[in-house]
Amino acid sequence: MIERLHLTHCPTCGSGSIRKVQRTVRRIANGIEYTVRSLRFYECPDCGEKVYDRQTLRRIQEASPAYSKAVAKS
Repeated sequence: MIERLHLTHCPTCGSGSIRKVQRTVRRIANGIEYTVRSLRFYECPDCGEKVYDRQTLRRIQEASPAYSKAVAKS
């Protein structure tokens, strides 16, 4: 199933300025920096809110050292 997220207004501030962007995201989990390239998500230029669809969240989880350790402990 293909999930398609379509936003016209920011869910946080209500702005109509929210836009779909594609960016490389760098984060830190458990003191380890990791990078996920070419993520597509919505971002509001007014309040900074970021909204990720299910596929994007999976890509972030797959790259995250925190998530991989939590799964390994199970």
